[in-house]
Amino acid sequence: MSAQAKLECDNGHVLFDGGRVGILLIHGLGGTPVELKFVAQALNRAGHTVYCPLLVGHSGSGERLDATTWMDWYKSVEQAHDALKERSEVIIVGGLSAGVLLALHLAAERPQEVDGTLLYSPTFWPDGWAIPRYIGLLKLLPYKWLADLINLQERAPYGIKDERIREVVLNSLQSEGRPIRDMFGRKGGTVLEFHWLAKTVERELGSIKKPSLIFHSRFDDQSDLSNSVLLQRKLGGLTELVVLNDSYHVVTLDRQRTDVADRSVAFCAWVMRQHEQQQEMRRLKHAADRSTAAL
Repeated sequence: MSAQAKLECDNGHVLFDGGRVGILLIHGLGGTPVELKFVAQALNRAGHTVYCPLLVGHSGSGERLDATTWMDWYKSVEQAHDALKERSEVIIVGGLSAGVLLALHLAAERPQEVDGTLLYSPTFWPDGWAIPRYIGLLKLLPYKWLADLINLQERAPYGIKDERIREVVLNSLQSEGRPIRDMFGRKGGTVLEFHWLAKTVERELGSIKKPSLIFHSRFDDQSDLSNSVLLQRKLGGLTELVVLNDSYHVVTLDRQRTDVADRSVAFCAWVMRQHEQQQEMRRLKHAADRSTAAL
């Protein structure tokens, strides 16, 4: 298959086949790979293999999502990573919103197999200006069954500032047969699972030493900019934060998506150059060690 060839699987995963740099992009809570498609296509045009898996529980009715745990979502990420690793020499992982946390958990769990991270609108807790403040009460609940008594419904603008793009995305999702209440409704227990994932990842941040590129809008309706500032402070590797000023939460689709895609492509090229330099240094060291041994 050529670098521009695309395989869309029946199970909802999307793979853009390309070169030896493999990029794993993970969608947000309750979302689909559609959220990442524009950036994925740009990365593929740059010659990379890009895999956007559909997480378990994220197709069909809201009841399927409510029945899963964050560990189930992470198993989907592990399986996708293993499949991508078979065809890639360098692997960069990333995600949008809650997908960021799953990408970072993979980077912490498999430090030798991840070379960098692309982080779009990181969310450790939904605290943007469109989120009702009472959602914070969920953090106080110890049991998922108790949290499930609370039903949450996301409201407009649904993470997208541009009204035209928002309408296109909503129409696309509804054409798949998903009602609005399933696309943007959440049981409290699902949000609690997300909270438990966030607490796990926050403890791991210092152990993640690979470089990261973060994108966040200062006007994010779902996730305050402080979520990305936390990452910039606590991640153990080189970190760059790009603050956007004309987008909301879904920066991979909103008005500044082209800038997000271009900067993502440049970051991946830089990671690849770093990898090649490290390989060359190891080769030279090995040659020097052999020369020394021969003497």
